[in-house]
Amino acid sequence: MLDALRRAWALPDLRRKLLFTAAMLVVFRFIAHVPVPGVDANALAGFFDSNQLAGMLDLFSGGALTNFSIAAMGVYPYITATIIMQLLQPLVPHLEELSKEGDAGRARLNIYSHVLTVPLAFLQAYATAILLQNAQVISGFGFGEGSDVLRTVTILVAMTAGTILLVWLGELITENGIGNGISIIIFGGIVSQIPQIMGQGLIGNGNFIAFGAFIIIGVLTVAAIVVVQEAQRRIPVQYAKRIRGSRLVGGQSTHIPLRVNSAGMIPIIFAMSIMLFPGTVASYFLAAGDWVGSVARFFYAVFQTTSPLYWGLFFTLVVGFTFFYAMVMFQQQNLPENLQRYGGFIPGIRPGRPTAEYLSSVLFRITWLGAIFLGLVAVLPFLGQFFLGQTLTLSSTGLLIVVGVVLDTMKQLEAQMLMRNYEGFIK
Repeated sequence: MLDALRRAWALPDLRRKLLFTAAMLVVFRFIAHVPVPGVDANALAGFFDSNQLAGMLDLFSGGALTNFSIAAMGVYPYITATIIMQLLQPLVPHLEELSKEGDAGRARLNIYSHVLTVPLAFLQAYATAILLQNAQVISGFGFGEGSDVLRTVTILVAMTAGTILLVWLGELITENGIGNGISIIIFGGIVSQIPQIMGQGLIGNGNFIAFGAFIIIGVLTVAAIVVVQEAQRRIPVQYAKRIRGSRLVGGQSTHIPLRVNSAGMIPIIFAMSIMLFPGTVASYFLAAGDWVGSVARFFYAVFQTTSPLYWGLFFTLVVGFTFFYAMVMFQQQNLPENLQRYGGFIPGIRPGRPTAEYLSSVLFRITWLGAIFLGLVAVLPFLGQFFLGQTLTLSSTGLLIVVGVVLDTMKQLEAQMLMRNYEGFIK
């Protein structure tokens, strides 16, 4: 591993890519400390000390939410826009046609995702600012009577511009650096918080037994994530021999790799967004009287991270979304149609509809393992609190993202090394 790293660093173009990626991460960390105007720093610190859910969201923003920075929302509005565009492709014929047009179609879809990111970022910025205003962190926000319209517009524009700036940095990393730029930005935000979490949360409390258990659970979780992320079911495929001109082509054998966790971390992001929505809406009506306030307080209590019902619903949603997203992506790939078009077939299975039904049944069976695993990964902080009595601030969701980004980046470095006839990282 170290020898492969040394050889990669010795290559000028790879060294330039690595240095560029590191430089963009440094710029990201500077942006994460640029605050928006009109924030009470003491009230903001108190809000995050008393709200575990806000602390978890701050983890994914790399501490930018603690400072109420212009990068407080991270790149998540763009991720949401990308997911929406993927889900709309089977429903909108024009988008489905673009998805089949190769690089030009994907570039067009990426433009649509960028355009959709702007209103989503405005909405998320408005919701975040309203939540902090209710916690008396900021004042005068909004467009009603007694509000400071100029301050409101400034905050919304600054936070939206921060998100777009981070998306731009991520795309620069994708073009000129190593790895997927958007994932690298998220990775940098999560990793930057680990030393503070370890120091203040576990070591600072003097609970070294819980700290040791935390390390063991973390190592086992990382190992399990690597195994499940790389696990796949290989479906054998045979291509028929055909005569083209005077040549005989085809006849080779290959396989279709169906991944156990083909949905990645998307189901957890879906489920987290839905679980955040009721509690956020309920927080707006906590001070209301009569039955409205009672209902709001009930939902606010249920959708707190200390509630067992919250984690039970979270687990169920993650499992459900894993199946949903895996099946949607399978339908978009059109594997049976592509196999039949190029003369490929699965031994013992007739082409066409029988092949589609067979692949769907295999994917459904192996997705059970991936869905249950993602569900357990999502509720691991609750299990740690239940069995260890210690809150795992660094959620297993963060570990899933970190491990996934590291694996993807190592594979790209591996490909770069193999192109130069060097032995890579993965043996």
